[in-house]
Amino acid sequence: MPSLARQLIVSVSVLALGACATAPAPAPAPPPAAAEIAPPVPIVVEKSAHDRLFELFKASDDASLVRNPLNALSRGDMRFADRLGDNITDEYYAGERGAAEGDLAALHAIPREALNATDQVAYDVFDYSTKDTLRGLQPDMLALTAVRPMNHFFGFHTFYPTFASGKGTAQFKTLADYDNNLKRHHDFVTYIDRAIGRFRQGEASGVVETKMTVRNMIEQLDTQLKQKPEDSPYYGPVKEFPAEISDADRARLTQAYRAAITNELYPVLTRLRDFLRDDYLSHARAGAGLMYMPGGDKLYRYLVQSTTTLPMTPEEIHQLGLNEVARITTGMEQVKQEVGFKGSMPQFFDYMRTSPKFQPKSREALTQGFYAIGKAVEAKVPQYFSTVPKTKLVIQPYPSFREKFEAGGSYDQGTPDGSRPGTFYFNAYDLPSRSTWGMTTLFLHEGEPGHHFQISLAQENEALPSFMRFGGNTAYQEGWALYAETLGYDMGFYKDPFQRFGTLNDEMLRAMRLVVDTGIHSKGWTREQSIAYMLGHSGMGKTDATAEVERYIAIPSQALAYKVGALTIQRLRKHAEAELGDKFDIRDFHAQVLMTGALPLAILEQKIDAWIAAKKAS
Repeated sequence: MPSLARQLIVSVSVLALGACATAPAPAPAPPPAAAEIAPPVPIVVEKSAHDRLFELFKASDDASLVRNPLNALSRGDMRFADRLGDNITDEYYAGERGAAEGDLAALHAIPREALNATDQVAYDVFDYSTKDTLRGLQPDMLALTAVRPMNHFFGFHTFYPTFASGKGTAQFKTLADYDNNLKRHHDFVTYIDRAIGRFRQGEASGVVETKMTVRNMIEQLDTQLKQKPEDSPYYGPVKEFPAEISDADRARLTQAYRAAITNELYPVLTRLRDFLRDDYLSHARAGAGLMYMPGGDKLYRYLVQSTTTLPMTPEEIHQLGLNEVARITTGMEQVKQEVGFKGSMPQFFDYMRTSPKFQPKSREALTQGFYAIGKAVEAKVPQYFSTVPKTKLVIQPYPSFREKFEAGGSYDQGTPDGSRPGTFYFNAYDLPSRSTWGMTTLFLHEGEPGHHFQISLAQENEALPSFMRFGGNTAYQEGWALYAETLGYDMGFYKDPFQRFGTLNDEMLRAMRLVVDTGIHSKGWTREQSIAYMLGHSGMGKTDATAEVERYIAIPSQALAYKVGALTIQRLRKHAEAELGDKFDIRDFHAQVLMTGALPLAILEQKIDAWIAAKKAS
């Protein structure tokens, strides 16, 4: 269809021709003097609400990428690949706050009622996410967050080694890529020194990390610094040069990379380690929960609502968790009876945790097991999904320098054009603590059709504005991944009672998170009390339970999103099945959930309700 402006110009021309055809022909007149010829009046076409909305989205995204170059690089956009950006200073936060305020003003100037249904979804998501971002950028919130710039679970000191290793997000295909990485090292040094300054501000205000998270950071830094420069992940790119890089450049870069590690990266990591060990640790708080930190109660209530995208309180979530733990325990009792185990439930958990029958024989066996599960899942996918990602998925263990402090698995997204695949990482640390009965549900969550489908389908959908392709919220993203685990029932993978125990055990993990996260941060639970609760209600190994609890201490509220999001999607599916009957198609339902990016849960519910109404009317 021609553009609106083009249609209007054509319409005006047709009307003028029509007028000439019906009026009497006038007598010829002499041509006017040049000075008397009036200039043509330009036709001004007011932009549609849709065009204004998407121009705002694009302008906002373009400006954000300039301020946050790492986001650009993660998409394969190399315009700012020579920098990491400044996301820790007061000036940065002021810029982000000003941008959010300007975006909201521009959005609210667009009449929502003039938009179609799809555009209204985009309008609502942008409005919600920008307001949520703006709340976190207020001075009272920054006073509680900016002065704690990293911990053992979330920090540049663990992100950057993988990022710069040649095995992470940053690409190393050209000579410019290698030189850009050296330039980014300078930004990394600046960031770490500024992070030390932020920690010092927190010491002065009493807003500090826990002693446990600080000790873990010190151990992480010690592990990195013990490596010889040539064994460091930072040295990885020069071990695998592309063929087009000349011998002279290889020699230059090898020397430059070794010098950067020796003279820049290791010294700044040493400064951070020494500061944390010799200064900050003595100021860190003993209590694990935010309730032991000045302003922590207010911060936690904000984080709960931001993470779940719902107006829930810690008290409501704690009770929901207790109810879910009781329900899932009943399912585990049924598995115990089905396999003929005669002991108590704690004894059954111990059997599942410790029996050699369920322990991987080797890292390679674990890897091959996940490969086999991936093939089995891919054979079932067409029955449940009408659209699958173009981006490929690779399966591999965590690098050894990361694995001790990682969860059982995670997902790193690929690029929108598919040039870099998505990666499902699994944890092969302490193999006796890994259980084969948990492999299927882990793959469904982190790989296909969990995070890999949700993230890839969104970012591959060029019809969406960028903030919906690449943004999102934890409740939707993790809620979808947990919902994806339950598709193992539909796909027939849980007919085996031990694999069914695995998915119940993982579901129990997410239910226990509601209890433990709120217990730690709003009820004063200790680290040891929380670990004991998780071991007493599931088949988790102590290594995993410890890592989970330390994660909740490090990143409060994030773990709440899984169960809240999954319960919402499950409820919406049951509602759609009941309302549509024979008209319900699981592939259509999944497309409605997935193909507009990660929606806040209330907006997702509105979308599904509208889809149900349209299907019923058809």
